[in-house]
Amino acid sequence: MPVDELDTRILRLLLKQPGTSVREYARILGVARGTLQARLDRLERDGVITGTAATLSPAALGHPVLAFVHIEVTQGHLDEVGDALAAVPEIVEAFSITGGGDLLARVVARDNAHLEDLVQKLISMPGVVRTRTEVALRERVSHRMLPLVESIGRSARG
Repeated sequence: MPVDELDTRILRLLLKQPGTSVREYARILGVARGTLQARLDRLERDGVITGTAATLSPAALGHPVLAFVHIEVTQGHLDEVGDALAAVPEIVEAFSITGGGDLLARVVARDNAHLEDLVQKLISMPGVVRTRTEVALRERVSHRMLPLVESIGRSARG
């Protein structure tokens, strides 16, 4: 089901004021609490809302180095390598990709030496052919969803 204007207002509010009660969201939006809860339930069921976890800073947790590791995998071993990546706590995200490599992992490390150790660990995994690492120097655009939600909201209003 497509996202309509009320849905986008709800999503915008969730992003701008996380942790507010459903009752307060309903008051702000001027809708019945039951209506809001039904919309939230549908947005979760449809996979639009995927969680409500806190956003944490790897740097504040002692892992200020951020790198993206492209991983080339032996044909037929993508699932096994993906499972092995999931066992490495410093890999905070990993995706199968097209282009240069088969997997792309977002990796955090304490320092460059720790990053090198992590890359060596990846290279030694069965099924990994080679890696290519790119170290992030500075975040230019933080992870965000609000501009997308607002764009969809403009489209929903027609």
